[in-house]
Amino acid sequence: MQRCELPLRMMLVTPNVAIEAVYFIEQGIGSVVARTTSGRDAEVGFIGFEGMTGSTLVMGDDRAAHACFVQLEGEAIRIDAAPFNAALAASPTLRLFLLRFVNTLHTQAGCTALVNARLKLEERLARWLLMCDDRVPGERLAITHEFLSIMLGVRRPGVTVALQLLEGRALIRSRRGEIVIRDRAGLLELANGSYGEPEAEYARLIGEIMPG
Repeated sequence: MQRCELPLRMMLVTPNVAIEAVYFIEQGIGSVVARTTSGRDAEVGFIGFEGMTGSTLVMGDDRAAHACFVQLEGEAIRIDAAPFNAALAASPTLRLFLLRFVNTLHTQAGCTALVNARLKLEERLARWLLMCDDRVPGERLAITHEFLSIMLGVRRPGVTVALQLLEGRALIRSRRGEIVIRDRAGLLELANGSYGEPEAEYARLIGEIMPG
């Protein structure tokens, strides 16, 4: 296992290609992104220091259907796929433990599908910011409108309007390439029940998500 930097946009998992390595993220955020054949994409998974990439290896497959890339730069512990698979084979308890994380990731993806289909954009944005706040120390998030549009599956003008709405309610302060969270409780209220189920499942199976 080796420590490595995670620069912005670094590809951690390439879809439908054999996974070369697993990254246990220590700082930063990785986004699992699905893409249609016409090139439209949206975030379907969200991984910070509480998780790992390459979770399909835990389930016995060597590739993933969706990409995973660095959304917020940071660092990770990297292990090549071969020794990782060897460790899983040698330790059934390790595989069972990591399957708990896979379960929480699937729960998160299901909730994301629900809120994307049923909630307003500003409610979805509030949930997304709360998830970031769980995983990033401090109140500042280095994120661009372009990345937000991918994460939320909408066009950039829609992101701008949603950010202005949250800023108008004094929930955040938005600057070029940066969002500052000012009122977490207000974001939780605006999220309209969309935040909390995956987090509760993670706490039940593994432990509380506590930013470093």
